[in-house]
Amino acid sequence: MSEFIAIDGPAGSGKSSVSKAVARSRGFGYLDTGAAYRALAWHVLDRGAETDDADAVLAAASDFDLRLGLDPDDRTVAVGESDITTAIRDPRVSDAVSGVARVPAVREQVNIFFRSLVATAPYPAVVVEGRDITTVVAPDAPVRILLTAAPEVRAARRAGELTGENAAVVAEALHKRDASDSAVVDFLNAAEGVEVVDSTELDFPQTIDAVLAVIERKQGAEHGR
Repeated sequence: MSEFIAIDGPAGSGKSSVSKAVARSRGFGYLDTGAAYRALAWHVLDRGAETDDADAVLAAASDFDLRLGLDPDDRTVAVGESDITTAIRDPRVSDAVSGVARVPAVREQVNIFFRSLVATAPYPAVVVEGRDITTVVAPDAPVRILLTAAPEVRAARRAGELTGENAAVVAEALHKRDASDSAVVDFLNAAEGVEVVDSTELDFPQTIDAVLAVIERKQGAEHGR
């Protein structure tokens, strides 16, 4: 059974890029849990429904054949026979994600899927990143990290990823997404036993090193080293 490495954090904290780099450097799997919610949002929209309709979301979730690749360099996302790896990044899908994430029954269904995926993964460990991994999906994971950064730093980083986007507009969108998602789960404050890595003053390689240091220390304690 693969070991869970749980990493949570707000939008723009760098958790996706850092988690991928950490997985790549250690030969671990990588699970972007946000991709599952995006895939379900795409599935709802593809059925001609809207994600603000909880019944429509539940109906789509009952017929949701999701497949997620765990290779950090080949993260295929598919629903049924449709490869939607690129489609889930469409702005229309991004705008609809919060609607599916707010439905408790959907979150529980998706969480069961995540646990099963990690349990059967062909890797020594899987870096699982999202919003409630350290608290709900895997509260007993041997390694639990909250990766965060100051809001203005997160906004600047996200604006830098999106060419041609106005920093103020990106900051407002990031703030709105955090506010919407934090109504469902607290990903801004570390739960008991969760290590905080604040990347406000760190560059990308330093952040990777900080996360790896926590993983090595926690795994060492877990294995009695």
